[in-house]
Amino acid sequence: MTGNFLFDGPEDARATILLAHGAGAPMDSASMTASARALATAGLRVARFEFAYMAERRSGTGRKPPPRADRLMPEYREAIAALAASTPLIIGGKSMGGRVASMVADEFHAAGEIAGLLCLGYPFHPPAKPDELRTAHLVELRTPTLICQGTRDEFGTREEVGGYALSPRIEVLWLEDGDHDLKPRKSVSGFTAADHLKTMSARASSWIHGLVER
Repeated sequence: MTGNFLFDGPEDARATILLAHGAGAPMDSASMTASARALATAGLRVARFEFAYMAERRSGTGRKPPPRADRLMPEYREAIAALAASTPLIIGGKSMGGRVASMVADEFHAAGEIAGLLCLGYPFHPPAKPDELRTAHLVELRTPTLICQGTRDEFGTREEVGGYALSPRIEVLWLEDGDHDLKPRKSVSGFTAADHLKTMSARASSWIHGLVER
C-alpha cells in the first residue's frame, strides 16, 4: 500500500472508518469521495487509502490489472497498522475494497483492533456471472458488518442476495433502485444519489455508534 491517506471528517470523531477503493477506480474517485464526504458530514472520521497497483497507475509507471483479492490482504493489514487509529476503528471499502476488508476483518475483530466492517456495494459475484459467488467466507463471519447495497446492483441484487446464506452478524441496508455506486434513477425510484448517500451515512453513523458505545 502507499503511505498516504485521504482524510475527511472531524479529528475528534467518536470512530474512524478506513476505506479501500474498488478494483477499477482510485481512492479519490467521484463515488469514493461522495461516500467519504457523506460519512464525514454524519460526524465520522474517514481515512481512504490506495493499494499499490492503483498507486502505480496514478504515478504513470504502469497500468497493472488488480491482483486477486486474497493477494491484497497483506496491504490491507499494512494500512490498518499505518493508520494507527486512536479511536475505535471500522474497516471496509467500496466493492473490491470492502471484499478485501471482509477477508481480514475477523482476525482484527478477535484481537479487539476493529469494531466492525462497512461495505459499500459488496461484489457478491462478477456482473452477469451470478453463479461465481464470493460469499463463502461471509457464512461464518463473526465481525459486526453493515453492507450498503443498491437493489439493482449488478454485483448482487436484492433478489439474488436474499437467497444467500450469510452470517447473522451481517446487516444489509437496501437502497431502492441503487446501482453499484448506490445511485438510483430518480425517474424510476423518486430518489436522488444525494438522498441515498444521506440514508447510507445516517444508518452507518447510528450503527457504528451502537458498536462503539457498548
